[in-house]
Amino acid sequence: MLEPSHNNELPAIPGKRYFTIGEVAELCAVKAHVLRYWEQEFPQLSPVKRRGNRRYYQRADVITIRQIRSLLYDQGYTIGGAKQKLSSHEVKDDTSQYKQLIRQMITELEEVLEVLNSPAG
Repeated sequence: MLEPSHNNELPAIPGKRYFTIGEVAELCAVKAHVLRYWEQEFPQLSPVKRRGNRRYYQRADVITIRQIRSLLYDQGYTIGGAKQKLSSHEVKDDTSQYKQLIRQMITELEEVLEVLNSPAG
């Protein structure tokens, strides 16, 4: 039951193509060193590496990181259990990622609606 309410506390994912490790750490409420560790543990995470070995995450990576965070911190899974859960979700075409995307889109649309409804000035 914690997952949906906790995900609402995380900031909305901006409509950018790439995110730095610092931005992702903020968006997912985890430290950068935790993200680097999770990259080693979870094959689903593979940010693009550019000059100077700098990491650039895409939107799908951010969503996956939020899923990992939820499994580990909210639902009490171990790293091994979270790995299993994520890989079994991939096989079953997990809907939670789609639900998270839909929630994100709703949030963004509500923000656009607020801007459109606010008096110009």
